Amino acid sequence: NVFGTAVGSRMVRFGSAAVICGVFVILGAVIAGAGPAHGLGQLGAVNTLAGAFVVALAAALTVYAITKLGLPVSTTQAVVGAIVGWNLFSGSPTNVTALARIVGTWISGPILGALAAFLLYRALRGLASRTRIHMLWRDLFARIGLIAAGALGAYSLGANNVANVVGVFVPSSPFVPLDVLGAFQLSPGQLLFLLGGIAIAVGVFYSRRVMLTVGRELLPVSPLAAWVVVVSQSLVLLLFSSTTLRQLIADAGLPPPPLVPVSSSQAVVGAVMGIGLAHGLKGIRQVKWAVLGHIAAGWVATPVLAAIGCFVLLFFL
Repeated sequence: NVFGTAVGSRMVRFGSAAVICGVFVILGAVIAGAGPAHGLGQLGAVNTLAGAFVVALAAALTVYAITKLGLPVSTTQAVVGAIVGWNLFSGSPTNVTALARIVGTWISGPILGALAAFLLYRALRGLASRTRIHMLWRDLFARIGLIAAGALGAYSLGANNVANVVGVFVPSSPFVPLDVLGAFQLSPGQLLFLLGGIAIAVGVFYSRRVMLTVGRELLPVSPLAAWVVVVSQSLVLLLFSSTTLRQLIADAGLPPPPLVPVSSSQAVVGAVMGIGLAHGLKGIRQVKWAVLGHIAAGWVATPVLAAIGCFVLLFFL
């Protein structure tokens, strides 16, 4: 999701994108993963290690199956569905307020991504039309910009989505604090987030098909549009994961966004749609609505399949 448009437009090689993405995903997970994990934990307490294992397994199997189809699946929806399945099986109450807060981001996430992309692209396209830069320099700036935007996107992805990977293990974490060479200490939660970040980083190297779905098949994009898509979805992820940004919004007298894991897939697809809208009717016609329909079908099926899978797996446990 953070490098799909860059790789799809052939401005960044897949191998380079995977390495940069892996490094910054881990940094984001360890430094800023606590906020969204706390928000996810309010959905329902998975307070046994075995239960957390089955919830994570059900979500992982669902994500794996839909990813094999080449669709950008939402890990947020998978883990939320799996937690609801645990709640149903164990008789635990599902926090309806927390669920509504998370589900609300499934609507607001793509809308915010589309709005940010629309405004950014219109502004930058107007700026580019008034500046005369040699084609070679423009190409170089585009590549550097895409790499920087991808690094930002990977950091925000790690910060927000690591809760989907290991958030259910926080209440029953088996880790103890760890001193690292006497320089600093990692808390049990940070050790979980480090493990989750490493797992995401490894998974990135198997994401070529999904990158191409996002970067090529939905809507052909230029390097400038690719940069806008990545920055837009990064802003959406940061909005729902940064405690500092949340405090700044609250200090300004505005309603602060909830710190919950949001779907990077939905944000990036929304941003691609925003690019299409910025081109008017011509851009809307270029959108491959059949591909978008398949992606949307995956979003609907993901939480349902994860909930059913978790419920059934718990019988075997």
